Amino acid sequence: TNEDNKDFKRFWEKCLSSLVWGYSHPQCLDYKPPFQPQQPLVFCKEYSKFGCCDLQKDEEIRIRFYTIMENFDHSGYVTCSRYIHSILCQECSPYAAHLYDAEDANTPMRILPGLCGNYCADYWHRCRYTMSLLLEDLGVLHQYANITMAIEEDRKRFCDFLELKDKQYCYPNVLTSAELNANLGFVRENPKGCLELCLQEVANGLRNPVAMIHADDGTHRFFVAEQLGYVWVYLPNGSRIDRPFLNLTHAVLTSPWAGDERGFLCIALHPRKAYVYYSVSVNKEERIRISEFTLSPHDDNQLDHSSERTILEVTEPASNHNGGQLLFGHDGYLYIFIGDGGRAGDPFGKFGNSQNKSTLLGKALRVDVEDNDDAPPYSIPWDNPFLWEKETRPEIYAYGVRNMWRCSIDRGDPVTGGGRGRMFCGDVGQNKYEEVDIIVKGGNYGWRAKEGFSCYDRKLCQNSSLDDILPIFAYPHKLGKSVTGGYVYRGCEMPNLNGVYIFGDFMSGRLMSLKENVTTGEWKYNEICMGRDQICRFPKLINSFYKYIISFAEDEAGELYFLATGAPSATTRAGFIYKIVDPSRRAPPGKCSIKPLPVKIKGKLIPFRPKAGKKQKKYSNCFMKFVINKKPTTTAAPTTTRKPTTPRGRGRGTKRGRGLRAGSVRLVSTDGLPNRGRVEIFVRGQWGTVCDDLFTSKAGTVVCRQLGFKTALAVLKRAAFGEADGSVRILLDDVECEGQERSLLDCKRSRVGKHNCSHAEDVGVICGYSFSDWGSFPG
Repeated sequence: TNEDNKDFKRFWEKCLSSLVWGYSHPQCLDYKPPFQPQQPLVFCKEYSKFGCCDLQKDEEIRIRFYTIMENFDHSGYVTCSRYIHSILCQECSPYAAHLYDAEDANTPMRILPGLCGNYCADYWHRCRYTMSLLLEDLGVLHQYANITMAIEEDRKRFCDFLELKDKQYCYPNVLTSAELNANLGFVRENPKGCLELCLQEVANGLRNPVAMIHADDGTHRFFVAEQLGYVWVYLPNGSRIDRPFLNLTHAVLTSPWAGDERGFLCIALHPRKAYVYYSVSVNKEERIRISEFTLSPHDDNQLDHSSERTILEVTEPASNHNGGQLLFGHDGYLYIFIGDGGRAGDPFGKFGNSQNKSTLLGKALRVDVEDNDDAPPYSIPWDNPFLWEKETRPEIYAYGVRNMWRCSIDRGDPVTGGGRGRMFCGDVGQNKYEEVDIIVKGGNYGWRAKEGFSCYDRKLCQNSSLDDILPIFAYPHKLGKSVTGGYVYRGCEMPNLNGVYIFGDFMSGRLMSLKENVTTGEWKYNEICMGRDQICRFPKLINSFYKYIISFAEDEAGELYFLATGAPSATTRAGFIYKIVDPSRRAPPGKCSIKPLPVKIKGKLIPFRPKAGKKQKKYSNCFMKFVINKKPTTTAAPTTTRKPTTPRGRGRGTKRGRGLRAGSVRLVSTDGLPNRGRVEIFVRGQWGTVCDDLFTSKAGTVVCRQLGFKTALAVLKRAAFGEADGSVRILLDDVECEGQERSLLDCKRSRVGKHNCSHAEDVGVICGYSFSDWGSFPG
């Protein structure tokens, strides 16, 4: 009947979002990457190595299967069991989200997985009447009781309902596609060998965030230091305590100048104590100061500011090359990394500071601060390499370094322990090369004789007594001009990245990685780039970042982060913290769950509100290529879009809107079809666009009903109907509707004209009454 036909078409609408989204990637129905189950699956065995089901989910599917098959005699069981088994097990497919059209949380999800045409025809021919059993199993049969029989009797309608038009991704073709199954579950590489990863924003609004460390006490708090002299406490839920852990702004020597290397540079925690590294001016003399603070007896989230005790001070001949790393090794000792004193080429003395073991400049130091309350600030470990060498500072652990910026200690492989205790450092180069080193006791890292693998001072370089340790990796300045050392990933959430050393470059904004061949000891280099939009289409993930990579960090669980800014000034709130995410594989559910210990909070909590994906988009992957291939600019501060002035009382904008009510809408498209296009709204005498942030089908329905249609058949984002030109203002952002409002102005939204987006995010809708209104929508 006609009514049955309408019901069928409405039902079918749920199965057509693939027409909009097209390209796919491995993703589960919970909008997360697939995984390898901790135990082999028993029922959906084909997905035991990689997919979207653990053993518990596999058992649930098995029970559903046998419940359905109770309706069959032996002959029917033999004939139809393989179809029911295959259809039910597609929830476990690594491409489940595409098979069910569930890749976007704002689009309707299919009731059953999408089948290939030939497979569907065979299924209809042999077992067509099982559809009602599948719908009954899902608890939706009563909603479609009027149409199920009609569908089962008509092969065309049956397969129109079940078929996925994308022949590459439909079942069972998805299992045999060489392109889709090549390197499935491994980190994706683009054609140039660049590893495609994604990011999650975890903090913003920071002033040159120079360091991030974790509490290492089970609370999973982390502490973020700003160059200006503040240290802030963040909780595992992303909120920040409003009172600083430490405020040294009165003592820290820095300036608003972009690129000033002085300031608060690092912090390291020890039980009930903290050690800090900062620049200070004493009698007009610039110094590096390493100080000790004790924890407040009244608040675990604050240091006792009156407890400062100077551990060490070193005079700086120049304002650059200040070093700035503190960390505690697995041996319990404090390691301090100090730059060579500044200027170019380490011009101090006959061999420079770095090769001169009578000075602390250009060195890695190791001291013992344990049990020092009633003793000198530090003692010298008994096995320091130069303890008994004449005219040598006993604190020296390694020498010949230029300006090591960001060092870390490898936690070791979580299973074998391999690599545990290795100390990685990025050493900033002079004119040609940046390098990554592994620091060993007594090592000479070559500066100023060498820069990277090449000679810098040829006379020193040819000295047979140099006996320097070469870097594990060095790169030329065409890739970047200021290395930022990183970490070896040893976390739980991203098994593909285990053993990968991830680091970056401050000037070029390039993310990079090294992976050791444990057999040969050689390190393989891969650049890291941001995954394309489809690859990073997971909740909360982004694929862009601000280019100045200041530091890297790991949290208590071993997950990796980096700190970056769009304006390298100590006074500009342009700093972000990003978590690194591999979208190709995750750990199995439950393996990485943590339960942070409670911590008492004094003061207020400031909730985290992400800004990513809005103004940040100007630093997308395309922009990263620009700053790599062109001469980098000295600053890339975040910018706001200038609002174009609109003529008042004169001009086409005013005349065009005469007589319209505020909140009126129209759809603009190149094909001129009245039921689809870019959404534009009339407010304050002018037409303007609406951003797609938070805009769902409910908001689309509000628009469509204003135009006389019944509903929104689809909401299209990322300017799918074209971007408005620059003369058109963006009027609404962050629109959230319930679906019953008279206009978008009645919905929850930002203030008119206030937005954090561009015309690349203009939202569009397709309106209609039923399925037939899709008409000639391109698919």
